[in-house]
Amino acid sequence: MASLLEQFVHNVRNLSSQGNFRDLCDVLHKSQELLVKNGQHLDTVLEMLDLQQHSLAMLEVLSVKLSLPPPSAPPTSSNQQAQNIDYQEILFTQVQEFITGCVGEQIRYAPDTYAELCHNVTKQLIEAKAAIRGIDLLCIAIKKLRTEETQLTTVHSDLCRLCLVAKCFKPALKFLDIDMTCVTHTDEQGSSFDAKYFLLYYYYGGMIYAAVKNYDRALYMFEVVISTPALAVSHIMLEAYKKYILISLILHGKVAAMPKYTSQVVGRFIKPLSQSYHELANVYATNNTEDLRLCVSKYSDSFMRDGNMGLTKQVVSSLYKKNIQRLTKTFLTLSLSDVASRVQLSGPQEAERYILNMIEEGEIFATINQKDGMVVFHDDPEKYNSPAMLCKLEDEMSKCTELDKRIQKMEEEILVNPLYVKKACGVTEEDLTSAQGAKLSYLM
Repeated sequence: MASLLEQFVHNVRNLSSQGNFRDLCDVLHKSQELLVKNGQHLDTVLEMLDLQQHSLAMLEVLSVKLSLPPPSAPPTSSNQQAQNIDYQEILFTQVQEFITGCVGEQIRYAPDTYAELCHNVTKQLIEAKAAIRGIDLLCIAIKKLRTEETQLTTVHSDLCRLCLVAKCFKPALKFLDIDMTCVTHTDEQGSSFDAKYFLLYYYYGGMIYAAVKNYDRALYMFEVVISTPALAVSHIMLEAYKKYILISLILHGKVAAMPKYTSQVVGRFIKPLSQSYHELANVYATNNTEDLRLCVSKYSDSFMRDGNMGLTKQVVSSLYKKNIQRLTKTFLTLSLSDVASRVQLSGPQEAERYILNMIEEGEIFATINQKDGMVVFHDDPEKYNSPAMLCKLEDEMSKCTELDKRIQKMEEEILVNPLYVKKACGVTEEDLTSAQGAKLSYLM
């Protein structure tokens, strides 16, 4: 069996030196069974390969090794758990060295294998309660795999998942703030981009934006999940729809209408599975905070089970803020006691806390007189004539211009796409085949 492994290493070296990575992909694919059977010798194989020259082969070997169970300790050993931890630590170090030093041009010949390696590392780190250790590593992994900043890979979702578990959101935000325009290409075996990782990226992204209170962006992320073309409803879409309702209430005070291109299955199957959230939205529309609290209490088990109790509490808080905003349209001056009474808060202290928070966030413009406990509401002081506002307008205009260029480029690519041309002209593959046959007969 050792001779077979030696032959495997010999083939890898020859094909790699020739730069024939497509044939090497075939050899690696056919050698998977051999590598699995010789799991105890994989470290020796890795030592015989060079990271810079044989990145593609080392990727396959590491991927197989990561999928194998840890070696069992002798029957007399009493430190089985310690041995497993040591093995996982060595394995993580090997993967870390590989991802940091591998050649991107090679691993892009097998993007699915590379992504599967990252999926397994993510899973093991979460199980070991060490999610934060993999964040920087996956940032490097994404940069190695993608060919441009706006390209989405299946590894993006793993990074977002690790950031959520570790409650360390900043590394993921660097990627989430980039609008994706394409996905990684298929590998040599012809497998396509798994829709699960597309949905998970936007779902986790929405959760991260919600955690940092960027509700505009969070709503957009959840909207992408529920409006993705589908013939059946996934659990990811269902959970995203529930959060979409809650974020809509926080941001707009009502459930935002879904895009017209949303699949019919969403309305047909997801809405009946989210009755508690729709009832919450209906009660919210009455502007009665007491009824809203009762509704939250009624469905608290459901909200807790879905992991949405935190967002639900923010929905209740947003209704108090919305009612305070409504007071600014009616009154110029109110006492804190009157505000608390009209908004159904517990007392002047809580009303003062809400108002100060809203002033700080720019949701209302007011001043509080601490001596007599009076609140004076003001108009928006922004006159839209400051240098800062001019810079902001210029930034927004440049974003719109860039978006227009992207749309034009995508339209040009679609217009010359053979599949689009065939469909637009109403020509099928059979029509093209018969037309080509008739042309050949005519020429003969």
